[in-house]
Amino acid sequence: MKRVYYFPGLISALVIPVLLWHFGNRKIEEITTSVIDFRIPAQLKKDNSNYNDTHEPLRSWNFKKIEVPAGKAKENSGVYVSEVKALQQRNEKHTGLEFILGKENTYGDFVSILNDMHISRHDEYGLDLEKTGNLIVPVTYLNPLAESCGLCGDVIEVIDDGPLLSVSLYEPSIFDNIQDFLSQLTKEAYFLLLGFLILSYFSIVSFKERFQRSTFN
Repeated sequence: MKRVYYFPGLISALVIPVLLWHFGNRKIEEITTSVIDFRIPAQLKKDNSNYNDTHEPLRSWNFKKIEVPAGKAKENSGVYVSEVKALQQRNEKHTGLEFILGKENTYGDFVSILNDMHISRHDEYGLDLEKTGNLIVPVTYLNPLAESCGLCGDVIEVIDDGPLLSVSLYEPSIFDNIQDFLSQLTKEAYFLLLGFLILSYFSIVSFKERFQRSTFN
């Protein structure tokens, strides 16, 4: 029996997946965006009904002003983190930090300062868009005389009819991983995948016909 090799089909079967991965992955990297979830305080109403939801209660506080040089926030990240941690350690009422942002500051400066808040584990801050445009970081005051919480830090387990409920973490299946990968592909990647499947189909059909001819001959 004579062996028949269909080289164009083999070449397409090897090359097209590489092209699909290369162009599809490059396109996904181009459209990948980062999103920052940032709450902007409400604007003060004329009747002052939402006074406590705005920056107005903080206007009279003692804020240490820190000017942020344009394009230098990331370089000064260590200084800003130290300032926030020092603010927490002092634990003084009605104090805070005010990062001064001007028109020359970049989006990267703003993101870098928000990242410094995350590093410092300081969750209270807000952008004063109504008047100054600066980032306000008030102190999270902790009353040293307050009684400690009896349940804080404890692990609470749910019990149902006596035995403990065992909760298993969800692990995605192979089908879920494939579905997630396909959902991230772009239109161009889908066209490449479709072309690969069509060429693969014709390659298999052609190989089958040649194999049958060689067998009968």
